Amino acid sequence: MRTNRKGFTLIELLIVVVIIGILAAIAIPKFADTKKKAYITAMKSDLKNMVSSAEAWFSDKNTYAGYTAPAGSSGVTLAMTAQTATGWAAKATHANATGSECVIGVGDATPAGQAEGEPGGASCK
Repeated sequence: MRTNRKGFTLIELLIVVVIIGILAAIAIPKFADTKKKAYITAMKSDLKNMVSSAEAWFSDKNTYAGYTAPAGSSGVTLAMTAQTATGWAAKATHANATGSECVIGVGDATPAGQAEGEPGGASCK
């Protein structure tokens, strides 16, 4: 007597679950790194916008004195770290990227080892 059984065995189902688990273990760290890169990109973008804003201020006033950091985009905080009449430096942090910050400088306040007006460099992590 022969019975016709349809379906998967328990071993087949366990093998599929293990394979899905292995794929998830590989993929999850890659997605976490992608989010952090996006936050750093947002910080760099806000710093580049800050350079444009500061240059407009300098064009009108012929000094950087009195210039204040604009509001950053969602989650990004911009803060001035140094300011003179002929230069300024600032840093950006993101609420969801603890431990990461980007710095930028223009004129005589440019941080050491960094090209003027370029956010990031060695101190953007």
